[in-house]
Amino acid sequence: MDAPIIILIILGLLLFSAFNILREYERGVIFMLGRYWKVKGPGLIIVIPGIQKMVKVSLRTVVMDVPPQDIITRDNVTVKVNAVIYFRVMDSRKAIIEVEDYLYATSQLAQTTLRSILGQSQLDDLLSKRDEINSQLQRVIDEQTEPWGVKVANVEVKNVDLPQEMQRAIAKQAEAERERRAKVINAQGEFEAAEKLGQAADTIGQHPPALQLRFLQTILDISTDRNTTTFFPLPMELFEGFYKQRQAKKSGHDD
Repeated sequence: MDAPIIILIILGLLLFSAFNILREYERGVIFMLGRYWKVKGPGLIIVIPGIQKMVKVSLRTVVMDVPPQDIITRDNVTVKVNAVIYFRVMDSRKAIIEVEDYLYATSQLAQTTLRSILGQSQLDDLLSKRDEINSQLQRVIDEQTEPWGVKVANVEVKNVDLPQEMQRAIAKQAEAERERRAKVINAQGEFEAAEKLGQAADTIGQHPPALQLRFLQTILDISTDRNTTTFFPLPMELFEGFYKQRQAKKSGHDD
């Protein structure tokens, strides 16, 4: 093969390799002779072989799992916590120049920050104030990644694994709380029932015929049931003495 043909083939390959196509969500950081030149993209990009070099950067949001971390809370409880972090590159130049590997750096920063923030929190806060902890994690990590051109949009604590003895203790505490609420509700119901009975007694005391009507209603209820209950009706006049005595006592208290 002649030398000119070989040269033409080499030039053709070099010319072909000079053309690069970047997608809408990609940017190319161009270095010329080892020095930063500019950021290009998206679309057709020409990179001069041997003189220029392009490093691609994706601008899409990255969803990264933070591996489970063993954490000792402020109240000395050992838990295993994992999380997920959402971030994206806002400045392609900084993401390539200011840090060697922004993906690995962000992952390591998220792990250390997770241990630090949760280590300052108590277990109850970790379980009940999840939104506040997530906001604090997002704010701290975002401040650290800002010089890299990385924006942390959100951080979510996923799972909090407790020791078995702690799970049993929390279950007992929840059961005791449910029993306490049930007792309070029962006591409130008994109080309201006693209050209603007292009001009914006062009403009957003020209107003696009402007691007779109640007596007749009770007789009717017993007679409709299929049972062997035997009852002896008594004259209502026998109870007049009790009514008069009750009224006398009530008048004495009023005086």
